[in-house]
Amino acid sequence: MEPLEQLTVPLLEWFRDNARSLPWRDDPTPYHVWLSEIMLQQTRVAAVLDYYRRFLEQAPDIAALAALPEERLMKLWQGLGYYNRARNLQRAAQVIVEQYGGVFPADYAAVRALPGVGDYTAGAICSIAFGQAEPAVDGNVLRVYARIVGDDGDIAAPQMKRKAAQAVGEIIPLNAAGTFNQALMELGACVCLPNGAPLCQRCPAKGFCAALAQGRTGELPVKAPKKARRVEKRAVWLIFWENRVALRRRPDKGLLAGLWEFPNELFGGQGPEQWGIDAELQEWGAQAKHIFTHIEWHMSILPAQAKGPPLPPGWVWAGGEELDEKYAVPNAFDRALECAKRRLNGGA
Repeated sequence: MEPLEQLTVPLLEWFRDNARSLPWRDDPTPYHVWLSEIMLQQTRVAAVLDYYRRFLEQAPDIAALAALPEERLMKLWQGLGYYNRARNLQRAAQVIVEQYGGVFPADYAAVRALPGVGDYTAGAICSIAFGQAEPAVDGNVLRVYARIVGDDGDIAAPQMKRKAAQAVGEIIPLNAAGTFNQALMELGACVCLPNGAPLCQRCPAKGFCAALAQGRTGELPVKAPKKARRVEKRAVWLIFWENRVALRRRPDKGLLAGLWEFPNELFGGQGPEQWGIDAELQEWGAQAKHIFTHIEWHMSILPAQAKGPPLPPGWVWAGGEELDEKYAVPNAFDRALECAKRRLNGGA
């Protein structure tokens, strides 16, 4: 028997005894599973829990999500990053309302066609919420697969993902598809850890794992090195006037599209004078860094005091309460936001 074929029974027994209690598992409706899977993309479970709860308070069902004002949607998502996830989530909710009467479709092809839904997410929804034997192969599952079978293919390569999905699909139990997929994800998240640090003695596959038997858990899975990120040095201006700070909205397309930001430019570029704002730089502020997928921002935060209220068209003055409740400022500006709030609240 091949190593992966031996996994099903011990994995399900392990999951029965070790599964984490998570709100979307406790009530696995299609909406709850879908929302959790989108939130969990590139984001740790611990970070998602509070966002998931708050989101459901404001958008308890698909119809409410479809009708949610965009400003509110972005504010609810603030801090999770990858904001197109939220926009696609709402677009998909609107499709479900318009085409399916607000009822989440159960057909895999229909789920896969929703905005923002890929093979993994469609497989997770269909297996967990509808009990269909569809594979759900994410990074955790790829790592488990590569180690158990000893596959040294590049896990970032599409053909490796297809191979893993086919192999996993062949061993999914028809009567426990959702539980099996969740168990496989859980094994990767909690035991078969990345970066050469798996907890092999706790693993239900330790008796037939090729990587463990060959002493290769530190080598597998294989992932080709990424290209070096481009570094940008940026000046981020905190322009204050009468206990408010200036914000502007980013363009509708591109990085952080449509979100609010503190005015910023490449270092040595435009500043208050070029924007038509009469403001005086008060001091050199804090330094900050934010890493995107392909670019890295190194930021100098520059507080300045405006001498009057005029701002360029589309800019706003925001007070502390508005920063908390109204305007969605992406977490790339967390350090600047912290500095602005401290100033607005009377701190230095």
